[in-house]
Amino acid sequence: MTASSDIDRLRTEFRRALKSVSTSRDLQHLHDHYLGRKRGLLATLLKTVASVPVDQRRSLGTAANTLKKEIEAALLSRREGLESKRTTVAEVDVTLPGRDSPLGHRHPLTLLREEIENIFLSLGFEILHGPEVEDDYHNFEALNMPSDHPARDMQDTLYLRKPLAATNDTDNRPATLLRTHTSGMQIRYMETHEPPVRIIAPGLVYRRDTPDLTHSPMFQQVEGLLVGQHVTMADLKGTLECFLRQLFSPEINVMFRPSFFPYTEPSAEVFITCVFCEGAGCPVCKKTGWLEILGSGMVHPAVFRAVGYDPERYTGWAFGVGIDRVALLKYRVEDIRLFYDNDLRLLEQFPY
Repeated sequence: MTASSDIDRLRTEFRRALKSVSTSRDLQHLHDHYLGRKRGLLATLLKTVASVPVDQRRSLGTAANTLKKEIEAALLSRREGLESKRTTVAEVDVTLPGRDSPLGHRHPLTLLREEIENIFLSLGFEILHGPEVEDDYHNFEALNMPSDHPARDMQDTLYLRKPLAATNDTDNRPATLLRTHTSGMQIRYMETHEPPVRIIAPGLVYRRDTPDLTHSPMFQQVEGLLVGQHVTMADLKGTLECFLRQLFSPEINVMFRPSFFPYTEPSAEVFITCVFCEGAGCPVCKKTGWLEILGSGMVHPAVFRAVGYDPERYTGWAFGVGIDRVALLKYRVEDIRLFYDNDLRLLEQFPY
């Protein structure tokens, strides 16, 4: 076989192979197979020029260069065709809606906490956050809870095995327990601020409860405090009625019933119309038509004395509400444990 016939054979094989190319990757492989500098078929053919008779070398070189240009031109044309097809496909329907990416949802307890915060912000309150690991003084003693108070018992409070050294307190009290309420932030604030005071303190609290339909050892709470001159129970009643009607419904009824809390005197439990039966009576409200929602009262003089306030000059009120319990009522959820199960069937029902 002559060198001329080898060139014709390469031309025929290349044209046949080019027809089967459908991707840029295939096109690059075809280029390397024929035009590769070291192992390309055309380069291998040119290495045989020395063995060809002298009178045929010139014509062989010319034929090889012609084939090289043909292959390069064919490859370039094919590449442009592939790129044109890809661009055309990408530009056909740029106005079509894209594919939706799955979005996360904020937790229902987070949504409710933010709603409560926004209500009190609109009423002129300040939001405070503080330590979840607390000392005995701020969690109990300064709140008029004596050493024999049931809440200080090991069966109700989670104590640390080893106390943590204080980091911010000027009195250097070691932290010994997980806070059972956020009232400690009220004490801390009053220790460093003079009246008037208007604050709420949301956050996680911990108690030694066995998890069931309505109890959890960890839950969220919001506590509020207002202190000033001539503050009365009527101010407390008006503020909480405004809060609860914004949170649930303007038509909801609110009832105050005398109660006892060591840090308030007088104290009151606050009830709202049952959201399930609208006051008609049902198993949830035990046929009373009312549901307990929070505790409240006028700040005890002993608490004022603990922070250096004059109880003869200043009065104030405080309240505490469990966000988890409110969520059960507001969202009609039957089991508090569902809020901590991370079940998407529940979480995806709430807005972003």
